[in-house]
Amino acid sequence: MAVSHFDEKSGIIPCNTEWGRWWQTVDELHIEITLPVNTKSKDVKVNVTNSSITCQILGKTLFSGNLFRKVRSDDTLWTLEDNGTLLNIVLTKADYSNKENVWEAIMEDGSFKADPITYIEMMKKMDLEKLQMKYPGMDFSRSELQKNYDSIPGFN
Repeated sequence: MAVSHFDEKSGIIPCNTEWGRWWQTVDELHIEITLPVNTKSKDVKVNVTNSSITCQILGKTLFSGNLFRKVRSDDTLWTLEDNGTLLNIVLTKADYSNKENVWEAIMEDGSFKADPITYIEMMKKMDLEKLQMKYPGMDFSRSELQKNYDSIPGFN
């Protein structure tokens, strides 16, 4: 990640789902899935291409389909954490140099879409992260922007 510890200082803006939550940074999409106790790596199957994802837990497909935008599938990382009760999937956005790279949802069909308030907060946080990247000597982790976020794609 290009900005060290920005999320640790400023926190995350999660989008809660029935299976866990997801959030994003300028260059990554993080998916956290709550698992049954003592789930083993052999019980988890995560398949990511540049445009799709399939996640199976204990032989059951949790989600599968085309991603909202493209990722760098070779950079995908997933880990089991907290004694096998949490699956953390990290996807690297293929278009993170793009100015408007805020994902509205995980899937292209709108599955796991952020509600409008969460989406606005994600936009604000990512704008601050971009400022942090542009001016690394400054700390924007607790800053607030005076910007109009009324025009939200897909929510009008």
